[in-house]
Amino acid sequence: MNKLLVAAFAVASLIPTVASAQDTTADGSRKFGIDPYVGLMGGYEGFESNPGGGIPSSVRGDRLKGGLVEGVAGVNIPIGAFFVGAEGHAAKGFTGDIDWEYGVHGRAGVRAGETGLFYGKVGYRWVNFDRYGTDSRDFGRISYGIGGEFGPKAIGLDGLVKKEGVRFRTEITTTGDFNTVRPMFGVIGHF
Repeated sequence: MNKLLVAAFAVASLIPTVASAQDTTADGSRKFGIDPYVGLMGGYEGFESNPGGGIPSSVRGDRLKGGLVEGVAGVNIPIGAFFVGAEGHAAKGFTGDIDWEYGVHGRAGVRAGETGLFYGKVGYRWVNFDRYGTDSRDFGRISYGIGGEFGPKAIGLDGLVKKEGVRFRTEITTTGDFNTVRPMFGVIGHF
């Protein structure tokens, strides 16, 4: 019985050592944990002009479009070479027909190198259009897309920030029946 107790104690004392040795990747970033972030993005969205494409008031040739500035906040949960996460966003149109957009998405993907991420996302987005006046309702649909993030080191700016700092993000999404194209580019701060 004493030998079994000593063996169990020895194994139990090794678990934290092994776990702490495996908490980071070769570059020092976390393998497991919580990785919160915030960011600012800009881009453009154009909606399909076919009537009934999810926007009840649209008519053929009435292509709704506009430039966007967007704030994002979310959290990634690294799982070894992979990650999962959730993200919320709010965007304001600065040109064209879009007034506001907001939504929430789940993300999953792979980690690449020291600061890179490639991911897919799916969620729900609501859009409000300037064209339909101040009392217009929000039009909502499922949205999905793909994207990637990379740190300054990946483009030759080694000394600009730490590994766990700023990343550049590019992504493209579409929204349900709207048949939209929404390319975005921005800066994400991980902490």
